[in-house]
Amino acid sequence: MNPPGIRRRRATDLDGCVAALTEVHRVDRYPLNWPADPHRWLREPQPARAWVAVDDDAAVVGHIAVHRLPDPAGGPLAPPTAEVARLFVVPKARGLALGSALLDRARRWAATRATDLVLEVAAGDTAAVALYERAGWRCVGTSTAPWTAPDGGPVSLRHYTLRHRASGSDVAPASTARRRASRPAASRSSAGSNTSTS
Repeated sequence: MNPPGIRRRRATDLDGCVAALTEVHRVDRYPLNWPADPHRWLREPQPARAWVAVDDDAAVVGHIAVHRLPDPAGGPLAPPTAEVARLFVVPKARGLALGSALLDRARRWAATRATDLVLEVAAGDTAAVALYERAGWRCVGTSTAPWTAPDGGPVSLRHYTLRHRASGSDVAPASTARRRASRPAASRSSAGSNTSTS
């Protein structure tokens, strides 16, 4: 298999994305809670940008999206922030560093826009945590998700940031936390993790 190519997601890719996501969910339980409408789950909230990785047969084998977070009302000026979400790689395409390549595509998009990136991941998803930390993301805290696992139990989340600008601070800007708290509930998916790339 040649390394998959990465390109901007098209509307015609959504069926292939859902097929890939179905396989990832079967193997990895990502998303943790299967969405009632997976096409809508991939489309909403309206991503600022989304990309797919496609193999030699033009089948979708990976996906990533970035969603802009709203600026805090009346808050101090701060760099724009976007959330990385809906990151997954099908099992047959793993071992090709595709998760890292998709993350790099999102990072390059953010860098050209002077935008900081954030994401959240289920604390128990050790493969995703390792991927983010290898790629230079910094864990800035944990929380309990406002939704539950399929068994009704609580889900612990780890929050990561990747700043565009150089900074000596080890904590996420307060404006980022306010943006996350104020964003629409639709963007806080029941996935539990933004990544399945192990």
